[in-house]
Amino acid sequence: MRWRHRNYPEGESDMATDYDTPRKTDDDVDSDSLEELKARRNDKSTSTVDVDEFEAAEGLELPGADLSNEELAVRVLPKQADEFTCMSCFLVHHRSQLAREKNGQPICRDCD
Repeated sequence: MRWRHRNYPEGESDMATDYDTPRKTDDDVDSDSLEELKARRNDKSTSTVDVDEFEAAEGLELPGADLSNEELAVRVLPKQADEFTCMSCFLVHHRSQLAREKNGQPICRDCD
């Protein structure tokens, strides 16, 4: 196979095009005046969020923190009729995750 060199008019080249970037129409380009662009830039720079650093860090737990006095409120449901316990990972899965049975014991797709 032979590659041919393309002849492009003056100023054009064989460049890659990013089709994911938003395109502006000629109407959009004409409507953006210099004053509007400056106003948009100033609006973006003045919109900051005030965050209290102490409040943000208050809910943060450090690794190795003592959680022995904390209580967990978790509602545990019994295994449903359409669920099984994998005998490899011992997790409860929906029956759609059943891959096979090994020696009469259910095995999930993740462990198969």
